[in-house]
Amino acid sequence: MARPAWRVAPRSLLSSRLPAHRRLEWEENMRSLARLRLPTLIAVLGTVVLCLLDAAAGATPQPRTVKVSGTGTDLLNGAIVHSKQDTATGMIQRSTETVDLNGDLRGRVLYQVTSVFDFHKGTLVNTGDQVFSGTVAGSGPVLLHDSRFRFEVDLTTGADTGSVYLSHHIAGPQVTCTLKVVGTGKDQDGNPTFKYSGECTFAADR
Repeated sequence: MARPAWRVAPRSLLSSRLPAHRRLEWEENMRSLARLRLPTLIAVLGTVVLCLLDAAAGATPQPRTVKVSGTGTDLLNGAIVHSKQDTATGMIQRSTETVDLNGDLRGRVLYQVTSVFDFHKGTLVNTGDQVFSGTVAGSGPVLLHDSRFRFEVDLTTGADTGSVYLSHHIAGPQVTCTLKVVGTGKDQDGNPTFKYSGECTFAADR
């Protein structure tokens, strides 16, 4: 029994109605299209993957750097002097002090300092270790350590400049700070005052 017309494959039905030379051309075109499908699909999928990778890369959290500034007071009147050693040109003193910070860095610094006085040159150089406990640009409380700071004082003019590197994270949000410090005189109790400015970088959120 003959099959109903609706069971005939569309391609066979269409090609059977074409002239012989057109039918051969049509079938060749269909074979060419079939050969193109797989490479075309691969290319499309590759493009999609690249787009997804680009989007993922764009969404990767990045570190955030902020400008900071403020003021501080070295509470010299509460210093604990551990030792003094005379030298050919002056003195070396080791002591523990605290420093109050206000502004974008708000908190207190425990400051273990080695002070080298050179009375011939009229200079004082402070180095040692310090730990900052407080907040940075509104962050949660942090503890940051610095063993690279250096302050230089002209004993004749009183000019005071320095650099601070709070780069060793101990606790709290992941952040590091690099600061420049310039002396601004003394308060009513004779404690040195200063202003600071610099940058703090918060690690990328994960």
